[in-house]
Amino acid sequence: GKKKTDHLGVDSPFLWNFYFGEVEKLFSAWIGYMIKFTILILQGNITNMHERVNRTERQFKSLPANQQSLLPQFLPHLDKIRECIDHNQEILQTIVNDCIHMFENKEYGDGRGKITPASTFDMDKLKSTLKQFVRDWSEEGKHERDSCYQPIISEIVKNFPKERWDFSKVNILVPGAGLGRLAWEIAMLGFACQGNEWSLFMLFSSNFVLNRCSEINSHKLYPWIHQFSNNRRSADQIRPIYFPDVDPHSLPSGSNFSMTAGDFQEIYSECNTWDCIATCFFIDTAHNVIDYIDTIWKILKPGGIWINVGPLLYHFENLGNELSIELSYEDIKNVILQYGFHIEVEKESVLSTYTVNELSMMKYYYECVLFVVRKPE
Repeated sequence: GKKKTDHLGVDSPFLWNFYFGEVEKLFSAWIGYMIKFTILILQGNITNMHERVNRTERQFKSLPANQQSLLPQFLPHLDKIRECIDHNQEILQTIVNDCIHMFENKEYGDGRGKITPASTFDMDKLKSTLKQFVRDWSEEGKHERDSCYQPIISEIVKNFPKERWDFSKVNILVPGAGLGRLAWEIAMLGFACQGNEWSLFMLFSSNFVLNRCSEINSHKLYPWIHQFSNNRRSADQIRPIYFPDVDPHSLPSGSNFSMTAGDFQEIYSECNTWDCIATCFFIDTAHNVIDYIDTIWKILKPGGIWINVGPLLYHFENLGNELSIELSYEDIKNVILQYGFHIEVEKESVLSTYTVNELSMMKYYYECVLFVVRKPE
């Protein structure tokens, strides 16, 4: 069997291939982003969060004394939130340090270039990454994973029955892999699976979980401390989640599982390579979803399948200068058919959530579309 140390070494991470396109040109840019991200973690996040709590405290203290006396636990609760902020900060710092160490032998300067302060957009990305730990690697996220990952896994198993296929020779790609759980679950079944992720926030975190966490529930985070509204109980805001709920290193011996970093359309240009592409809450991350469809058509082998689950909450809609083409599902389906795909499965109301807070008084539900389409032989 494979030794655990094989994929624990910083110099040769088991699951981690950084893809840089035109390597030299992009490498320093990515390191710059890493340094910016570190600064964002060290300064932006903790300052931002503590200031939020301080503001709440100031406002509470501005109330008449008789009203303050009605809530003796209010200020102690804020102190608990502060402790949670500091704990999250330590975990995030560990995650970032781990990634910086991956590059410690590289020459990339001191990173004193144009580093802008953490934007609101950056802060939101960071908060959403904390919630990704819930979705992908905690017991609390199981219901959500069952609602959107399980239909994909079921279709894979149905389309590649073990009587006819050697799983280890079935190549499956998961673009927009997030923290890697869906790709990992597919690899657990014995398929050759590769996840791809573009977001640095996700990349750092998935590297940490997949390469550094082996003990079940050995880490905790407080993902809901940013949520000051819709709490039934004060304690709900400061409850921890524990991760990982499984040992990421428990893949069967000889597994073929990897993650790549970079732009899906840039990295995957080799025609007729993949037996299956599985997209979950991914296609609406496109500036132009037709580009995604084009790439998927090219890189699928003849006879290969594309399985999709997700809504159409277009990420670049209303973002200033960004190109964003917002197509209805009807339009997307027409484009898929015109490329030559055959639709084999189509369900238009697969109910799911995305990084939901199970105890919140407000939840968003998506009526996702599930489809399986095949590129003709």
